[in-house]
Amino acid sequence: QVHLVESGGGLVQDGGSLKLSCTVSGTIVSFYAMAWYRQAPGKQRELVAGISNGGVTTYADSVKGRFTISRDNAKNTVYLQMNSLKPADTAVYYCNAGANWGRGYWGQGTQVTVSS
Repeated sequence: QVHLVESGGGLVQDGGSLKLSCTVSGTIVSFYAMAWYRQAPGKQRELVAGISNGGVTTYADSVKGRFTISRDNAKNTVYLQMNSLKPADTAVYYCNAGANWGRGYWGQGTQVTVSS
């Protein structure tokens, strides 16, 4: 059974940084495209950043230059380094693993709150 467990969320001030981790069990993460999505209250879930199994990355325009996605296949873990955080980044962040971004498996989410 595949499980994705996110960690690293929390409360941070405007301009601060957080690093999210997503550890995968029950499968080999190198097989999958990995991604981080987020969902703010009253809004649809949106792709924040993705990384293919070949290392190709994509980012939402709103986070380019501030967020960095990376993966450590040896640790079966994907990361999201978030710098220069803004109140607009406040959301529940979800880890995703699948054949394509948005498909496959999801974590339970971790709350990120940025105070102004």
